[in-house]
Amino acid sequence: MAGVVLSGLRREFGSFVALEGLDVALAPGELVSFLGPSGCGKTTALRLVAGFDRPTTGRIEIDGADMTRVPAAKRGVGMVFQAYSLFPTMTAARNVEFGLRVRGVARGQRARRALELLELVGLDHAAGRYPHQLSGGMQQRVALARALAIEPRVLLLDEPLSALDAKVRVQLRDEIRRIQSRLGITTIYVTHDQEEALSISDRVAVMRAGRIEQIGPPAAIYGEPETPFVAEFIGTINRLEARVVDAGRGAVRAGEQTLELPAARGRQAGEAILVLVRPETVRLGASTNGHDVVAAGEIESATFLGATTRVRMRTPLGPLTADVPSGTPSLGPGAAVSASFPADAARVLPL
Repeated sequence: MAGVVLSGLRREFGSFVALEGLDVALAPGELVSFLGPSGCGKTTALRLVAGFDRPTTGRIEIDGADMTRVPAAKRGVGMVFQAYSLFPTMTAARNVEFGLRVRGVARGQRARRALELLELVGLDHAAGRYPHQLSGGMQQRVALARALAIEPRVLLLDEPLSALDAKVRVQLRDEIRRIQSRLGITTIYVTHDQEEALSISDRVAVMRAGRIEQIGPPAAIYGEPETPFVAEFIGTINRLEARVVDAGRGAVRAGEQTLELPAARGRQAGEAILVLVRPETVRLGASTNGHDVVAAGEIESATFLGATTRVRMRTPLGPLTADVPSGTPSLGPGAAVSASFPADAARVLPL
């Protein structure tokens, strides 16, 4: 296991700055996802770690050694690409063997290693098949086995599941996490899929415009966003613009209603803020808790999502969305409802 430290990484392409001072440290055996929209710099960061590109400034360390100018082949890094990149004229086993053959490993030893890794990813029965005889999910498993064959110190995965259908993505992401945990290999996982990042990672680094906006455990990223961008990029969230009217009580004015929020206490009177509330914390019907924020509402729409229904309402606070169990009665457009959420469930950020 090896730690990875990225210090002040900056990458410029002419006048365009793809990365602007990236700083992050991975503990040995940790899986960190770089999550963000297209063009935020996450793949650029991965290519710098892999050695396929060099930073304009900054430093890359693996296991305490400076790798910033070391060629890719000498970094001890395994890479899994979005497009599989298997050799079409080689069987699955030969694809897995490739890196070992380049390193001069004897034929018998590399054949045994290939079969071991194909068994690890559940494809020992397909060792003799060619890529065109394998499904997309199977090809990506072969690509993972090939990356692991050289026993890399660090594993890099660049959008490895984005070309697969939804069910296969879920199965393979769980498999990747199982294998990564079993081997204890330090891993950087690049994705634009928030559910993927939250489910697979020890920590998530949310990126925007070449910078990390926030990094932390998935539960903290979801439940305690530090910026409006993180709050709105991760999951669905209610965004209420408000102004502090009494800092001591945490009283704020949102729309046509005044409410008291613990998170607003101590802020400056008159300060413009965002009140952020997750839809799953919003309930419909009368509230029996005196600490809840309560607002009368009128339903605009109700969207069936399976186990839950997403209800959008007009309220004196502003537009409000609730995720409620499907089958809840009286969810038709125009229906009058009472909506509530715990006051301590609201996150407050500067506007």
